[in-house]
Amino acid sequence: MKFNIIVCIKQVPDTSDIKWTKNNTIQRDGLDSILNPYDVGAIQLAKNVKYILKNRNIDVEITAVTMGPPQAENVLKTAIAMGCDKGALLTDKKFSGADTLATAYTLSQFIKEVIPDFKMIICGQQAIDGDTAQTPSSMAEKLNINQITSVVALKEINEAYSLWIKDTKTATEEIKSGFPLLIATTLSNTEIIPNINGYIKAQKAVIDAYDANKIKADNSKIGLSGSPTQVKKAFKYEISRDTMILEDNNIDNCAEFIINEINKCRENNV
Repeated sequence: MKFNIIVCIKQVPDTSDIKWTKNNTIQRDGLDSILNPYDVGAIQLAKNVKYILKNRNIDVEITAVTMGPPQAENVLKTAIAMGCDKGALLTDKKFSGADTLATAYTLSQFIKEVIPDFKMIICGQQAIDGDTAQTPSSMAEKLNINQITSVVALKEINEAYSLWIKDTKTATEEIKSGFPLLIATTLSNTEIIPNINGYIKAQKAVIDAYDANKIKADNSKIGLSGSPTQVKKAFKYEISRDTMILEDNNIDNCAEFIINEINKCRENNV
């Protein structure tokens, strides 16, 4: 039996050139985008799993899936060049404006309908455009499967279970789970440099596209209509206050200066 791995990736906008729609969602069409850094880590973990199992004569297939406009096909081909076997694009105007709940539903519905015999889902823990870290856990709940978050490494895997290293910043844990399983990784500094064969494979790859009808999605649970989270206002934060750097090796002098400045503010009701 084939060991199916699904890697959920996201094309994220160049944060220096974000534009907003009238619904206060990110305008993605025509925007320069990159592969979410955390998702590169997810691809690497999937490749690690494949390498170990392949050496045990287990057939492994890695499918990269993303939700977005037609241009998101490019990020899937990037994933294939990096080592994924195939790509699936969830693209439909009905998906536009989805929050984390609607996104998790859409991805989960795709998995249920298209790859129901999956063994493992690997995601970046969060995306740099939203930073909510909610979608992976929501997917695991909708699929009713085990999940391990904040994963930084794979320690062991066989046909029955896998053992992962989880780093919570305050503690390091080793967690074992059977399949199916969802992994969310916090690896964000991973670099995968495709070789020439990877680029050729990506160029030849045919990306399968799925709309709402193909995955039998409930229209009330996708896009804006399925998103209870509504952004009332979005704007680029601009620092308007003055700042000052104190260059004095004498701590007492610095402290005295700061106290004087605080007192001036109090006197001026600032």
